[in-house]
Amino acid sequence: MRLDDYDPGDDIRDLGRGGGGFGGGGGGGGMGGLLIGLLPMLLGRKMGCGTILLLGALAFFFFGGGMQMLGGGGTVDPAADSRGAATGGATGAVCDTQAERFACNVFSSTNKYWATQISGYSEPGLRFFTDRNTSGCGAAQAAMGPFYCPADHGIYLDTAFFNELQTKFGAAGDAAQAYVVAHEVGHHIQTVTGISDQVRRAQQRASQAEGNALQVRMELQADCYAGVWASRARNADGAQVMEPGDMEEAMRAANAIGDDTLMRSAGQRPVPESFTHGTSEQRMTWLRRGLQTGDPKQCDTFNASL
Repeated sequence: MRLDDYDPGDDIRDLGRGGGGFGGGGGGGGMGGLLIGLLPMLLGRKMGCGTILLLGALAFFFFGGGMQMLGGGGTVDPAADSRGAATGGATGAVCDTQAERFACNVFSSTNKYWATQISGYSEPGLRFFTDRNTSGCGAAQAAMGPFYCPADHGIYLDTAFFNELQTKFGAAGDAAQAYVVAHEVGHHIQTVTGISDQVRRAQQRASQAEGNALQVRMELQADCYAGVWASRARNADGAQVMEPGDMEEAMRAANAIGDDTLMRSAGQRPVPESFTHGTSEQRMTWLRRGLQTGDPKQCDTFNASL
């Protein structure tokens, strides 16, 4: 991908390596995200391989009593600033490694695009961390993969995940990495447009199976939004960011993180009622729809047949 969009004015921080346990607060969304909602399916296996990518897509919605993070009952780190991002622990320069710089380029590019689509667009923050830290939604751990926290509008990323994407999921390439970041920004779009609040209210009234089905539609919409950005984004010189082979790289990543694929890789029989992100085919379908149409209006997963 041809990306040169890093904007030093963006809200980007390197939180370094910090402490903190599981806290209460809002739930998040992630790529495929990705997991806290999959824990019931995956507790029987070690973190890694099939869990990492899906873990990152979502630190997300739980049902009944509103949203809460795994472990419940805790509190958000008192060192959190007014937007909920942790300020304790070590911090460092941002965008100072190759992996961080690429994520920063994707992040800035997505913000520039969505600002043209949403009046009064409020940008999310990008938070790099190493191993573990805290977020407005509780613990941020590398094993969770990238995730979005609606409580502080932050996207949390340990860039070591990009290596996992290639070595454990067979999804190499910069377009696969860009898909991860753009998917999390897609969850922010759902927050600023009110979609996530509507879904959360519906989940509170639903059975767990019905709530899971709504979450699948949330994730597929974020996939579609990621595709829309990739299709429409341009560099400062007007050149399209997508290059030959990029679509295939992104599609391989989407295929690798389908609920059915992850469950089979974990040695489990896929149980559709427990899916929270969609099958590999569904994820590829909606990412492809975004890439091919370049139209956010085509991403209405809630009124479409999956």
